[in-house]
Amino acid sequence: MELFYSNDISDGLVRLSQDESAHCVKVLRHRTGDEVFVSGGDGNLYRCSVTVADPRGTELRVISVEGGFGSHPYRLWMAVAPTKNIDRFEWFAEKATEMGVDRITPLLCAHSERRVYNRERGGRLLVAAAKQSLKGSVPQLDALTPFADVMAELERSGFHGRKFIAYCDSDIAAGLNTRVQLSEAVRALAAEGNGAEALFMIGPEGDFSSEEISAALAAGFTPLSLGPSRLRTETAALLCVSSVYTSICCV
Repeated sequence: MELFYSNDISDGLVRLSQDESAHCVKVLRHRTGDEVFVSGGDGNLYRCSVTVADPRGTELRVISVEGGFGSHPYRLWMAVAPTKNIDRFEWFAEKATEMGVDRITPLLCAHSERRVYNRERGGRLLVAAAKQSLKGSVPQLDALTPFADVMAELERSGFHGRKFIAYCDSDIAAGLNTRVQLSEAVRALAAEGNGAEALFMIGPEGDFSSEEISAALAAGFTPLSLGPSRLRTETAALLCVSSVYTSICCV
């Protein structure tokens, strides 16, 4: 299936961006009257007919709408500190989108080595990944967000999902809580059925600070074990996404 993307949809018409229009008309050679499919980024798949085949601005007429296209039966929020090598974080975000994630928050922590993030570029990568994996929704991608701001949002919003934090060994963490294995955490999430909601927080290459770990545990986060290996940030994050996806969607 050829899938285009547009968030400019109103009054039964879809307008493609210049890049999407050029791909539609110049590369794939679609002409007036051709039927094409569009992901609206809103969870819907739009079956459309080309009304204006212009590489600078193609317009389509909506024929039918399929809701919940490429959706998953859970809500997953990943708050992950971007890596010093941004390619590794972008790789995680792309693969997480392909499997199924609803929100990605690039996390700024006390030990973060990367303190800038190109959200616009990241958004383009997520759109491409959603199209490639045939999804009607594009994950929410936040700006680089300080750890304290995420904690404040959780307190304000009354987030009701399960909250997990993964970290390496530290003196403060060792005596506070027994860590839950990822497999156990995902089984509990899967047992909730459709609508299960979770937040996984993954720190930077230098790990969370002791203060950040303490704040998360005080806010009700469950300390998480990802096994005996020390994993890179993007590996740890993708392992969480993959575990949720395979345990809930692939059963």
